[in-house]
Amino acid sequence: MEDGLIVVKEFLSMNKVLIVTAVEAEKDAVKRGLDNNSRFEVIVGGVGLAEAAVSTAFALSHSTFSTVISAGIGGGFENKADVESLVVASDIRAVDMGSETQTGFLSLEELDLGTSKYDCDITYVEKWRKQIETFGVDVQTGSILTTTTTTGTVQTAHKLLQRVPEARAEAMEGFGVAAAARRVSVPVYEMRAISNVVGPRDRNEWKIKEALAVLEKASGTIQEVF
Repeated sequence: MEDGLIVVKEFLSMNKVLIVTAVEAEKDAVKRGLDNNSRFEVIVGGVGLAEAAVSTAFALSHSTFSTVISAGIGGGFENKADVESLVVASDIRAVDMGSETQTGFLSLEELDLGTSKYDCDITYVEKWRKQIETFGVDVQTGSILTTTTTTGTVQTAHKLLQRVPEARAEAMEGFGVAAAARRVSVPVYEMRAISNVVGPRDRNEWKIKEALAVLEKASGTIQEVF
């Protein structure tokens, strides 16, 4: 009996999942969705990719995790991801990390200075998407962009879509979480419940409460996949 408990404890410790949110409300939604399952450690990493990267790295230095997930609400690109839907990242991109030139934007890859994109394991992405669908959530996959400044104009939204046509959503933390996880060779994923359309800033049109409800519902699928 005691040996069996040891095996179970070892299995749980080897299959711990770290979930990083930006703010407390997102953390609470995720934990409710997971019914406070102790195999999942949910932390508030802070707003922005720098805070998220530091918080993720700190957590990874103190415990072993099999998977890391960036989760929260975000903006959806018009005609790409509807408000109150969910996006699971096929890849996570730091879309504004690079250099402006007189002829256009150059990414870190084009500058030969590193990477601005982390791909997610498509097998798990598709498995997760299908599981979320069974929960009655409108979900799709595509690129989730990490920006240091959220988009506030139609012009910028169009510019980002020209740069990454497969973009579905925008947030501020995913790439930071991904960079920390990949540094220690841990698989990373991202999901965003859509609270608003990427473009002109109008808080009166934001559906934060509704998006958090979608996030909570979708979070229940994590324990079925990871």
